[in-house]
Amino acid sequence: MSKYSKLQEIAEAIAADRLYPGALNPVPGSGNPDANLVIIGEAPGQQEDQIGEPFVGRSGKVLDKMLDSIGLSREQVFITNVVKYRPPENRDPRQEEIARSIQYLDRQLSVIDPILILLMGRHALNIFFPGVKISEAHSKLYKKDDRLYLPLFHPATTLYNPSNTEILSEGFAVVQQTLKKIKKFK
Repeated sequence: MSKYSKLQEIAEAIAADRLYPGALNPVPGSGNPDANLVIIGEAPGQQEDQIGEPFVGRSGKVLDKMLDSIGLSREQVFITNVVKYRPPENRDPRQEEIARSIQYLDRQLSVIDPILILLMGRHALNIFFPGVKISEAHSKLYKKDDRLYLPLFHPATTLYNPSNTEILSEGFAVVQQTLKKIKKFK
């Protein structure tokens, strides 16, 4: 079975698991099944819920610009969230909701097997590295279970604090450097 078919199977399981009955659409993730880079956010927002795709709102536009700045596009990466449905009233997902959702993320990562995983924001970071602060972890590489992780500030931080744009750009420069180094040694 191809990676694409396996990801479709996971998407179907997510669609069958209606975490929030009020959510319009599951947002399983999208992108390249053979991606070297997987980008993980926390949970879908309102626009993502309406469209069924991750990072399509204002934060998504920031993410697209950051990817473009390092010569990548959505078609070359895989983008997903920890939680696959929009939480009611855009609240933070609860622990039991994360616990119920993490199986799908784990399966996606197993299928794609990326060389680098971007953790966008504190919530995604704390799933993999509980108790670590995003302010201390931003742009620092972590290794766990033979996987390489790079926590970065969530793109939404640039919308509320434009000075974070440069900080996020520097983080994406680390992404570019890391991917180049890893590919060189593969």
